[in-house]
Amino acid sequence: MTRRALAVLLAAVAAVLGLGGAALVSTPATPATAESAASAPATPEPFGATVLIGTGGITWTDVSEKDTPNLWMLLRDGSSAAMSIRSVETNTCPVDGWLGLSAANRAAAPRDGTGSAQSRPCGPLEEPSGGVVPGWAEFQESAASRKFDSKLGLLGEAASKSDICIKPVGPGAAIAAAMPEGTTDRYSTYSPSTLLVDMNTCPLTIVDVGSVRDPADIAEGEEPVAQSRREQIAGVDQRIGEVIDAAPGGADFIVASLSDAGVTERLRLVVARGPHFGPGRLNAPSTRQPGLVQAQDIPATVMSLTSVAVPDGLGGTTMTSEQAPDNSERRAADRLQSLVDYDLASHEVHSLVPPFFNTFAYGQLVIYLLVLLVWKGKIGGPDTRRRVLGIVRVVAVAAASVPASTFLANLLPWWRFPVPMLSIVGAVGLFVALIAYAALRGPWGRAALGPLAFVAAVTVAVLAGDVITGSRLQQSSLMGLQPVVAGRFYGMGNVTFALFATSAILLATAVSSYLVSHGRQRIAAIVVLAIGVATVIVDGAPFWGADGGGPPAFIPGIAYLVLSILGLRMTWQRVALIGLGSVALFFAVAFLDWLRTADSRSHLGRFIQAIIDGNALDIVVRKAEQNWSILLGNAPLTLLVPAALLFVIYVLARPTSWGSRGLGKSFDKAPTLRAGLIALVITLTIGFLINDSGTAIPAVGATVAVPLIVSVVVRNLEEDLRAVAGTRRARRS
Repeated sequence: MTRRALAVLLAAVAAVLGLGGAALVSTPATPATAESAASAPATPEPFGATVLIGTGGITWTDVSEKDTPNLWMLLRDGSSAAMSIRSVETNTCPVDGWLGLSAANRAAAPRDGTGSAQSRPCGPLEEPSGGVVPGWAEFQESAASRKFDSKLGLLGEAASKSDICIKPVGPGAAIAAAMPEGTTDRYSTYSPSTLLVDMNTCPLTIVDVGSVRDPADIAEGEEPVAQSRREQIAGVDQRIGEVIDAAPGGADFIVASLSDAGVTERLRLVVARGPHFGPGRLNAPSTRQPGLVQAQDIPATVMSLTSVAVPDGLGGTTMTSEQAPDNSERRAADRLQSLVDYDLASHEVHSLVPPFFNTFAYGQLVIYLLVLLVWKGKIGGPDTRRRVLGIVRVVAVAAASVPASTFLANLLPWWRFPVPMLSIVGAVGLFVALIAYAALRGPWGRAALGPLAFVAAVTVAVLAGDVITGSRLQQSSLMGLQPVVAGRFYGMGNVTFALFATSAILLATAVSSYLVSHGRQRIAAIVVLAIGVATVIVDGAPFWGADGGGPPAFIPGIAYLVLSILGLRMTWQRVALIGLGSVALFFAVAFLDWLRTADSRSHLGRFIQAIIDGNALDIVVRKAEQNWSILLGNAPLTLLVPAALLFVIYVLARPTSWGSRGLGKSFDKAPTLRAGLIALVITLTIGFLINDSGTAIPAVGATVAVPLIVSVVVRNLEEDLRAVAGTRRARRS
């Protein structure tokens, strides 16, 4: 390629990336914001009193018209949502929930005992002594050590600066309303006889009505409550009714279940009723999911309702109400069912993820072993090996169809069936069968790269379509986003990026191999570039994928493939140029996202704000620690990472070795296959190095790539065996 041709190519790349950048700059409303815009203002106009009623351990599955009449009334007449309460630890203790309100961010108290934090008992909530919250110094030390930039007392301090007083009632409320030094003014213990006076003291009243602690679920060493879970829920519901009756007319009520009932983490409930919250659904820009909010949205909303100046950099956003047509019992029942679906799907899938990955990871290792034995001639004669290879090809294509099928399975309400494990396996299996059948039996099925191209295209289409339409299929899916974990609620996480990027590179490889084999190198390079730009836009756009670590990992890989197609060597100068361009693109997109309003920013814009605030290093260190702990763990994925990567690197490095003869022949028949696999290794390796929890990226990418590579190799080996069998028959005749 001449220098002039190279200059033209680079100009084309810059132009296309410029178009992509223009697309990234546009800021259409996120799904949740768009849905709520017609029914409520982005920031409520404050008036009247605001009452925040805090409890814990209650989910929407606990609510019914008969057993919890006050919660049912709030559901019917107010706006409701499922709420992720994840704080610092896996499960959230009552004190953690109240500390999170105080800091408007993630915070947790230290826990006594040994072993995992989840298995340690929760500490008790204690009444203030001398106007100071007990244990406040320990709470502050714990918050500072977690690197979440959580400032305890932020809510109380912000209210004080705005000349808004807070009336705390109950020990949890004292924590939420405390000043940064732990002092709490106007405190009262909960008493039905004094509620009428307490509720008319300040514009903002926070009431602790007690938390439910499940005697069958609490950690060893925690003193169980004498009452049953059902009795505790009934008591909480009664106290909620007492607070509502004592509150001044025209008040806004927010009832939030801020903590778990024991060691089991779960989505909890939040419901709001009042002038700002009519019958309908609560939404929050922080999650972009209709009817799903997070605990950090509560303090942001309370501050907006009470004219408190909202500080920058909060973990949550202001909740808004999407109005329903009316408050009929039927519509309330429908809303309750959708909220229960959120809870059940999240709860059931969370426990199924470990066994799913165990089975999937070890099952793939069995496939690799079987292929190895066939390659080595350890299984039967030529006829037997041909039949085994045929079975292996079908199994490999089916295995590669599993990731996309785990998302499509959420089109079916599998969580409503009595045995969730069987129902979700059946739902995934249905889509696996459909995708694999189409991949193998379609007109492309006979070509070695045909099934690879089809499965990769389906995976790209499913994931791209999902993030563009709001990431609905990813919610509570086996390989998607887990609301109860609260790591991410929309866009491309590490798992989805690995699947998306891997499938995009494999699709580009298959298409370019076909074009190059027909002498159309330049067209192949343009097509691959187009696939790459589309992938970067979908993955990196703040309103779609919102993935900061994806594009810098993907661009070098796709650039290598384009240069290889054009016959250009990857020099150190080009490597540096691509690397700097990737980093520049990340910061450009993050800066454009930061220019939007605080409620509209994704984590890209929030990272720029963290740089401005001086706490970006804490974020980087925390994510690095997460990656290191996962790398040293014993999860099946950490076993699959070296197995898959070493397998691919070995056969790429030694294309004539005994272990890769079939792949070497595949390289001859598919001219860009080797370059595509190298591009994939580049992307997955960089993704592993620069992302938090990055260990999952090469492992998950391998769940698609390795089976599809196996299917290509097996197809070529089948053809060789047929040729050998044909030669033998010809000699006999």
